[in-house]
Amino acid sequence: MAATRTIAGWFSAAVAGVLVLYPILVYVGIGRFGPSAVAVLLIAVCLLRLLVLRVRGDRTLVAKQTALISVGGVLLAAASLLLGKADAMLYYPVLVNATLCFLFSWSLVSPPSAIERIARLREPDLSPAGVLYTRRVTIVWIVFFVVNGSIALYTATLAPLATWALYNGFIAYILIGAVFGVEFLVRSIVLRGRS
Repeated sequence: MAATRTIAGWFSAAVAGVLVLYPILVYVGIGRFGPSAVAVLLIAVCLLRLLVLRVRGDRTLVAKQTALISVGGVLLAAASLLLGKADAMLYYPVLVNATLCFLFSWSLVSPPSAIERIARLREPDLSPAGVLYTRRVTIVWIVFFVVNGSIALYTATLAPLATWALYNGFIAYILIGAVFGVEFLVRSIVLRGRS
């Protein structure tokens, strides 16, 4: 059983790596192999991701969100495959942002908030002020996902493929890293001062 979980962990990491590189793979793959080959690759990667979740028996909220994104990825790739065009696959980053926006928004309705859950991994005894702060930061992330998803939508519908790949495969990751880094530093300072 431990060996199965280890293998599932490696597959999970490999699949996540492929999905992080997704915009670059789409951009390069469409030019070299055509949209159908890229669609088949996305379907295979998303199905592998679903298989890994099943093998791990993961039923957390994050696992459900991952499963939802994977099913959406299969549907988008299947639509591109049927149409013989890459258009539908370009909406995958929009799907990811919309799902994360929903997940974070839902966590405000059904606490604890998404950022509170993350903060409690480092600080299980979070003060009431810390809970309030993490709730506010969750709202910041929701706004970020709305803005980032809107830009992803714009690049998928109105921008050239190279612009789509540049934004979704590079700039978006820099923005996510910057927001996460700043938020993490501020959270560490604020929660230390309020605990």
